[in-house]
Amino acid sequence: MDQSTKAPLRILVVGGVAAGMSFAARARRLDESAEIVVFERGLHPSFANCGLPYYVSGEIEQRDALLVQTPQSLRAALDIDVRVGHDVVAVDTVERTITVRSAAGESIERYDRLMLAPGAASLRPDIAGIDAPQVSLLRTVEDAVALRERAGTGPVVVMGGGYIGLEAAEAFRLRGDDVHVIQRGGHVLSRLEPELASLVTGELQRAGVSVHTGVTVSEIEDHGDQAEVVLSNGTRLPARTVLVAAGTRPDTDFLGGAVPLTAAGIIAVDGHGATGVADVWAAGDATSVTDPLTGGDLVAALAGPANRNGRLIADAMLGSGAVRSQPTPLGTSIVRVFGQAVAMTGRNRAELLAAGVAHHTLHLHAGSHAGYFPGSEPVHLVIHFAADDAHVATGTLLGAQAVGRDGIDKRIDVLATAIRAGLHVDDLIDLDLAYAPPYGSAKDPITMAGLVGDNVLTGTTVLWYPWELEAAQRDTLILDVRRADERARGFLAGSLHVPHTELRDRIDEVREAAAGRLVRIHCASGVRSYLAHRQLVAAGFDSATLSGGMQTLLAFHGKGILSHEEH
Repeated sequence: MDQSTKAPLRILVVGGVAAGMSFAARARRLDESAEIVVFERGLHPSFANCGLPYYVSGEIEQRDALLVQTPQSLRAALDIDVRVGHDVVAVDTVERTITVRSAAGESIERYDRLMLAPGAASLRPDIAGIDAPQVSLLRTVEDAVALRERAGTGPVVVMGGGYIGLEAAEAFRLRGDDVHVIQRGGHVLSRLEPELASLVTGELQRAGVSVHTGVTVSEIEDHGDQAEVVLSNGTRLPARTVLVAAGTRPDTDFLGGAVPLTAAGIIAVDGHGATGVADVWAAGDATSVTDPLTGGDLVAALAGPANRNGRLIADAMLGSGAVRSQPTPLGTSIVRVFGQAVAMTGRNRAELLAAGVAHHTLHLHAGSHAGYFPGSEPVHLVIHFAADDAHVATGTLLGAQAVGRDGIDKRIDVLATAIRAGLHVDDLIDLDLAYAPPYGSAKDPITMAGLVGDNVLTGTTVLWYPWELEAAQRDTLILDVRRADERARGFLAGSLHVPHTELRDRIDEVREAAAGRLVRIHCASGVRSYLAHRQLVAAGFDSATLSGGMQTLLAFHGKGILSHEEH
């Protein structure tokens, strides 16, 4: 049959915003004749959900700035039929129909191709008082408008210390509210390494935000204009606003058995977004791909991957020729916490340990630009790369995280690119990065990571880590090579103090103190202890240098590990 005589495809899209609208726009560009209908439960098919906290804070002044597209603009520009206020409540893949509920009632819609982008729903903990009038979410434009009206009117309790929770805490604090953040786990931003998370907690506290970790909300009492939030440890907090930011779950209940779901209710898709059911694809926060390291589910509930994958699915559905596969998500992300930026990409230490992947970890505290140029800020960087392991080639970059006040975004983007390209840690040495004193250093933090990583791979450096402190204090000689004034501010009990500039003349003193034991060296950040390590190796010692030095040790353990009296 000639193409011109074929009936146009009827493509239905469940859900708008990132994945759904990216797919629909690309589908129109690939097929001008297709009938494309988007069903969106909310009132806005395409809005800047990542901008909602900044509307609450007032940094984004106008509500309409959050609206990327409207049904009218999408009809005019792309001839897409966008139906807001339409909730898809069932899918029948045998009859190739969906059931849609709206103010006009229920209707049955037929499809030739179906794109699922239902997203995720906010978790509402099953506790007494969760439906009190003071309790809110931050998922829609309407939520943001309501919260902006309440901001600045009294104390706020934020349930959850993830990205949304911290962005909201910042927004309310900037409006003058007393803010408490409640985090179930041991630290905010659960995927962040503990030694970096402590820096974020410190920033929150400096800004006047109270952080409660290791506790949950057990009850919310409604007292009219104000609520009282009862924590699991008995603490009671007054609140004019209680914001629930306790995570999300895939919004897939409406699917029933229409497409295969994982045990967690997530739509499992292949590299082209296909669900395994004929003519049904899916993308966005409700989907997962297979983790190449563990074989488990890998979810990236982020706007960037959702937009890109929506476009790729349109190519797979309507394109011709070879179609690119969706890449394994790295989860590259960044959040502002008052004066700090917090960013991450790839795997963290806990995930690598759970997957049984042998790896090394680097801790660096380098300047954001040349130290002699005013305004350089520390870049606190953690990088993981593969050790001798059957899963991954030795030296392969696996993950990175960074915290600091300047240059964090560009460093994490370089590292995300390096991980995507399959680079090894020593490849970072050869990256040709832009340099001028106001912007970087001749040896950028990325370059320094490559140099240190190369030293680890070649055995020039041997590292020990903050989580090995107890064993090191019990079984080794800890050698402090800082200056005397640094040691006076606190030191590890039982450690031997020999400034690195005196070490060559005091090797025999170290040998006597070690008495055949291993030597574990530290300085403030890891540079001087590396120099000392090379001297001790040359003298025949079995030594290692503390990754990231005392800065990382204190960030991991806190100042309670320090002694102030020499014996």
